[in-house]
Amino acid sequence: MARRVAYRKKRQNRFGMFLVSIAMLMMLIVVAVSSAGLREKKEAYQQKELALQEQIEAEEERALEIEEYEKYTQTKKYIEEVARDKLGLVYEGEILFKDEN
Repeated sequence: MARRVAYRKKRQNRFGMFLVSIAMLMMLIVVAVSSAGLREKKEAYQQKELALQEQIEAEEERALEIEEYEKYTQTKKYIEEVARDKLGLVYEGEILFKDEN
């Protein structure tokens, strides 16, 4: 009788180990699938980061161009160009020749 009880305990112990092994295997599969998804997200975020970095650099260049244009608009040369082109003004004693076309 003692032998049967020991056999049952040994059998139950093996069955318990089998269930634990199955549970661990399932957890391993879930972690592997989640890991693959996270890698894809990481790659997508890295690409998005690169695109945004390029956009930041382009906007910084544009800001520099705007600053340079702002400085240019404060010069006497710019004021003269606008006065000549848009207002049609000329210096005193200057002769203006126009094409008849």
